[in-house]
Amino acid sequence: MPLINKIEVSKGIFWVEIPEVKLYILCGCPADSVKHLMKRGLILNKEINGVNYESGPNAILLSDVMLQNGNFSNMAEFPVLQMLYRQGMILPNHPNNTGVKPLLIGSSEQVEAQMQYIYRGNYGLVSEDEIMQSGISRQQAKEMMRVKLKFAFGNIHDSKEFLDSCIVNGNNSEIKDGVFIKRLKLNIFEITYKNETIKIDLNLKLSENYESPYKLGFYNIKREYFSIIHSGQGDGWDIHRPSMSSILIYQGKIYLIDAGPNIAYTLTALGIGINEIEGIFHTHAHDDHFAGITTLIRADHKIKYFATPLVRDSVIKKLSALLLIKEEKFSDFFEIHDLVFDEYNDINGLEVKPILSPHPVETSILIFKVLGRDGYKTYAHFADIVSLNRLEDMITNKTDKFGISEDFYKRVKSEYLQEVDLKKIDIGGGLIHGNAEDFKYDSSLKIVLAHTSHELTRREKEIGSGAPFGAVDVLIPIKRDYQWGYAYNFLKLYFPNTPENQIKILLNNDIVTFNPDTILIKEGAIHDNIYLILTGTIEVIQTKLNLYNLISAGSIIGEISGLISISSKETYRALSYVQVLELPKELYLEFVKRNHLYANIEKSKDNREFLQNTSLFGEETSYPIQNKIARHMHRREFPKGYIFSEENLNLFLIEKGKVECFIADFLIETLSIGDFFGEEKIVSKIHPPFIFKAKENLTVFMIEGELIKNIPIVRWKLLEKQEKKKNLIIKMKINY
Repeated sequence: MPLINKIEVSKGIFWVEIPEVKLYILCGCPADSVKHLMKRGLILNKEINGVNYESGPNAILLSDVMLQNGNFSNMAEFPVLQMLYRQGMILPNHPNNTGVKPLLIGSSEQVEAQMQYIYRGNYGLVSEDEIMQSGISRQQAKEMMRVKLKFAFGNIHDSKEFLDSCIVNGNNSEIKDGVFIKRLKLNIFEITYKNETIKIDLNLKLSENYESPYKLGFYNIKREYFSIIHSGQGDGWDIHRPSMSSILIYQGKIYLIDAGPNIAYTLTALGIGINEIEGIFHTHAHDDHFAGITTLIRADHKIKYFATPLVRDSVIKKLSALLLIKEEKFSDFFEIHDLVFDEYNDINGLEVKPILSPHPVETSILIFKVLGRDGYKTYAHFADIVSLNRLEDMITNKTDKFGISEDFYKRVKSEYLQEVDLKKIDIGGGLIHGNAEDFKYDSSLKIVLAHTSHELTRREKEIGSGAPFGAVDVLIPIKRDYQWGYAYNFLKLYFPNTPENQIKILLNNDIVTFNPDTILIKEGAIHDNIYLILTGTIEVIQTKLNLYNLISAGSIIGEISGLISISSKETYRALSYVQVLELPKELYLEFVKRNHLYANIEKSKDNREFLQNTSLFGEETSYPIQNKIARHMHRREFPKGYIFSEENLNLFLIEKGKVECFIADFLIETLSIGDFFGEEKIVSKIHPPFIFKAKENLTVFMIEGELIKNIPIVRWKLLEKQEKKKNLIIKMKINY
């Protein structure tokens, strides 16, 4: 029998067990890693002396990098909750509460980041002063802290009180009882016990992403006037379904309600591209409602962020702790729109009322209403409520005690039970979630039960409905087709100075739907049509250059190859249901010539093609943005040995040759065609002492920082690159 067992659980996730010393390590903890362990049978239900509990890990090996391919690499909140509560490691009188704490293993930077993120995930805002900074009165802040401390059993604990840590450096570090770990390279570790050794590589390949624990089909969703798509009914432990969420469509525009784990996979299944999203309404910062927030950054525009300042501050503090960035950086990626509690906030006719919901972290339940021909139609999204029995148990008439007043209880009960057309409720039970029984006399037209991993009981089925993934409740049906509006707006954006009668020439063509996995344009083929993407997501594949990007609404594909009748250099393949405006290439060519657009297209085509073939600009950056950058970037040549200075706030994109990056005399990395450097000045405006030297004769495109700093997906990739470079420096033990 081997002393060390290693199992690959999923991409970027491994399980290492050393039973002789009772050490069970979850290696890598992206979102939903607990669900992956459950699926693989590495977390099981057990019983000791009549006490039911779960098995599972007692240690977590963290990734050296906080982000990989745009997603969080370290999200230890739910694995830690599973250890503390579902395994019983923190529960009084539980047989698994032996005084041993869950263990975080990793670099000092990542361990500290996880400690702070878990702290904010547990408690949100932690003082009256922090609550008041979001605009809450002193009296209400006191009341909110009484509720928060009641959920926290009277004390807010530093994460280090219930978590241990093991810091990994280049030398052997002892995890436990003769088990040692050391870092071999960035994100590659060696674990040793007695005479056995195993290697753990937490790096994802460029073409890989963390996987979803559940499988979803494909859905061709109609954009209605006012409708709710049920995009998640489960909770943070449900291995079969996404966590509770909804997608709201209003006048054809798409709004998310929360962004849980695997939100990109969810959107793809529903045929929604990231660039189609108008905004997100955020209820609170627990991971099953928060983990997908980085996906929303991967758009070419700032997605609107709707929340009360109270919830927003809680979310920002958690995100900042996780990413080790300043809180004000949040506005670099989102267009912030604050909502006012207890009143309807008008968002271009979509009205939303946030109501404070008792919960361990700052939480809003949301009620939406829209005016239609039959009056207002209403939707209530009640994520993470608390059962009325639990709430009643919290009542105290003593203002110096933790808990709530009777008036507070009556107000919350009244808000929970108000009548609406459609209401989705949390029935997760336990100490901090809701109970279906509370809504047995609710007079709402339809109640949907959610936020649970158990099958609905017969009694629950008498109270509320279920909603399979992708089910749609249409509250106000559409009377016109929004696809033509999408097409018109995109074309006017692309050709702002072109007369409307000319735009209508392009509009007078077919809108075509492609099924998932269908090739629209094949590499090497001469194609007859140019396509304007209206909905869905498309893969761009060119294996010779190891190119793989995703593009969505607003992109034009096949334009250059179509205009000059040459074979396509890439394959374009539908990743989801995709709708496009199909433009015959002869008609498009005539349109371009008639409106004197050919010269501009010809002038920038080589630059734009190059941008499309880079990881930085090829993904989700739409036609107008690529055109703007292509027109303003400048080609420069430098001889071998040239050393770049830090004089300008510019980004350099390599067209030919290689560049070496040094700090002092240490070579950090070698960059080649398609890579970029100079991002530090754009992301942070600091000037770390990097030296960039041309390894051979070099051709680069110089792009001004002002041109790209407000494109969220580009800024996010620059941040990810900077973080990787910083980690390389730390692991090489270079002081600067």
